[in-house]
Amino acid sequence: MPEWLRDSFQQDVDVRLPVLAVRLAVGLALGCVVAGLYRLTHGKGRGEGNGLTATLVMLTVLIGMVTLVIGNSVARAFSLVGALAIVRFRTVVEDTRDTAFVIFAVAVGMAVGAGFLTVALVGIPFAAAAAFLFRPREAAPSQALDFTLALRVGAGHDPEALVREPFGKHLARWRLLATGTARQGAALDLTYAVRLRGPDAALALIAELNRTEGVQAAELRQA
Repeated sequence: MPEWLRDSFQQDVDVRLPVLAVRLAVGLALGCVVAGLYRLTHGKGRGEGNGLTATLVMLTVLIGMVTLVIGNSVARAFSLVGALAIVRFRTVVEDTRDTAFVIFAVAVGMAVGAGFLTVALVGIPFAAAAAFLFRPREAAPSQALDFTLALRVGAGHDPEALVREPFGKHLARWRLLATGTARQGAALDLTYAVRLRGPDAALALIAELNRTEGVQAAELRQA
């Protein structure tokens, strides 16, 4: 390397190339571990998972680089904090668990960059245990069968008598939530909280209510 170029990049702390390469390689590996834990525990049906997975890996490596740059210099640390404070993120983090995994990646990157590999290796299993213990659970099958039924019955008909047979066939339970008049008193609107007997009971219930004389409209919505 030319002397003028070497003099332009004088270091107050000598970081050897093998040490630098090993720390960043370990940061990459542990970043993949953090991202893998996120993928295993973040829950299903969330489209932003892939983007955050890559972010966690990159963040671990980048924080390791930042820690190497800072070294033992307090002045450099404050300078980098001021520079990074300029960055503004517009993406809203909807799940606080995502924020926790970002902090997880930052902590691992800092530990690796500072040379405290033991802290990262000992801390990862504990964080993983917490993530697995409190990971999001899928909705129970019974919760997937809870609906709200909006029913319109013509004036002069007894709603309880009209719905007794269809409800008994297709519902595990039901409860009247609200009632009111419609069409200037010519009809009665009723709202029920219901639980279906099975996944196929929704269509059968609506079909039977539509065939029932006195029922003008029926609408079933997920609770």
